[in-house]
Amino acid sequence: MPRVVVFDEFGGPEVMHVVEEPVVDPAAGEVRVRIEAFAVNPLDLMMRSGALPAPISLPGARLGVEGTGVVDAVGPGVSGLAIDDPVILTAIPDASVRGSYAEYTTLPASRVIPRPAGLDVTEAAAIWVGFSTAYGALVEKAGMRPGDHVLISAASGSVGRAAMQIARQVGAVPIAVTRRAAKTDDLLAAGAAAVIATDGMAIVEAVRDHTGGRGVDIVLDLVTGPGQQELVQAARPGATLVAAGFLDPRPTPSPAGEPITIFSYRSFEHTLDAAVVKRMAAFLNAGVRNGSLRPTVDTVFALDDVVEAHRHLEKGLHGGKKVVVAVSEMDQ
Repeated sequence: MPRVVVFDEFGGPEVMHVVEEPVVDPAAGEVRVRIEAFAVNPLDLMMRSGALPAPISLPGARLGVEGTGVVDAVGPGVSGLAIDDPVILTAIPDASVRGSYAEYTTLPASRVIPRPAGLDVTEAAAIWVGFSTAYGALVEKAGMRPGDHVLISAASGSVGRAAMQIARQVGAVPIAVTRRAAKTDDLLAAGAAAVIATDGMAIVEAVRDHTGGRGVDIVLDLVTGPGQQELVQAARPGATLVAAGFLDPRPTPSPAGEPITIFSYRSFEHTLDAAVVKRMAAFLNAGVRNGSLRPTVDTVFALDDVVEAHRHLEKGLHGGKKVVVAVSEMDQ
């Protein structure tokens, strides 16, 4: 029978184990996908450890909100998808039941899109969460336009890297913020127009230098916490800040300084909206086709090594790049 990664209690990576479960036939409006590879995301670590506030039914909970594969079965009433079509999973809000850490999953047909030509399996497994989050925050929420100066915190992470590429594709100017100057060359190569390393320079003064004293038009805050105040001060009056991360668990103070618009963003806000997903898919296809959008994969693990994949991510050994698990041997 097909293999599935489950956990029966909250805890460290070692609580995960592989079991065999029968495949589920797709109901009306659903498809069954044979998973070829999935990516490991911080949300998975939070679910597994019990840090996520959403209820998770134990034992036998699944994991995984991102992956790619081929359509294996089609339920009644599904059109536009056929068996053997390569697809990307776009949203699994009930990941503890239908998660992508498996050889098969069954989900609504509206939760998959065709896999862009030009991506290999590991890249396709790693592209959606980062790029859909960055696109939703910058394009849909903040209305990013050509020429906008965009300040991106935690820029070396997967969402930050995606945000720089998306800004470039739109014609905006991405300014990366990182904690260490040692990452400067890597971030410039990843698409940053400029890099501000907080171990050697102040954000506000550096932003003024890069924008002719004006300040940035958009801030993508992937950290939040007390450090957000400095990002606010680097924005021009009337700018937009989108808080789309939670790397700093400390409280975020109320902003002080020039008036700006602040949004809190979570990706399911848009990835469960069919119209927005259609726009995201078109943008993604165009970017992959012209070479401007491409995820950076750090390490590929086998399904039997999923515990090590989680440890790799927890220890920060991935350097902000994506960790992928190949489900079938042909993709390792």
